[in-house]
Amino acid sequence: MKSDKYHLIIEAAITVFAKQGYYQTTVAQIAREAGVADGTIYLYFKNKEDILLQIFSFRAKQIFDRFYEAVAEAELSEEKLRSLIRSHLEAFQQDRGLAVVFQSESRQVRKSDALTEQINQISKQYRNLIGEIVEKGQDEGFMRKDLYLGLVKRFVLGAVEEVINTWVLAGGRYDLVSMADPLVDLCMRGIGTGKKST
Repeated sequence: MKSDKYHLIIEAAITVFAKQGYYQTTVAQIAREAGVADGTIYLYFKNKEDILLQIFSFRAKQIFDRFYEAVAEAELSEEKLRSLIRSHLEAFQQDRGLAVVFQSESRQVRKSDALTEQINQISKQYRNLIGEIVEKGQDEGFMRKDLYLGLVKRFVLGAVEEVINTWVLAGGRYDLVSMADPLVDLCMRGIGTGKKST
């Protein structure tokens, strides 16, 4: 069980990283935002990168618990996909700072082996969840069986990430969750009409 100060520091780091970027942030600024002494940070974290690593591991677990719950509550594959994507967009709409850290800072920071492994694990976990939904959809007859599963996983994950990135760059000025249904409809139906071009 993590202490209250651990959680306080994690939330403060998310706020400061999102506001001014990982490289421009100092441990002292995180401590100030958290309302703790600089030295207190080092009781819970080795350094600034360890804070970022802990953000990914701790908050990703919280978010994935929500994802699994949302998917489990839906019965059919299309609704499972809709629930997953809606839950994903809701999680980041509720915490724009976290969206910035997950989407932007994770790409800009020169990663250690530990951070790279953590980010890869999160991505793999998400792709596996998509894969399970697609395989269920194939069994139900709602999704094509000639799909290359690896491509579908990356297509869905990439589409969701791009929707979130666009929202982050727009300053969160619109309802991110409203993009869930159009995105799922696009995934399920594609952009073609089925007619052949002449």
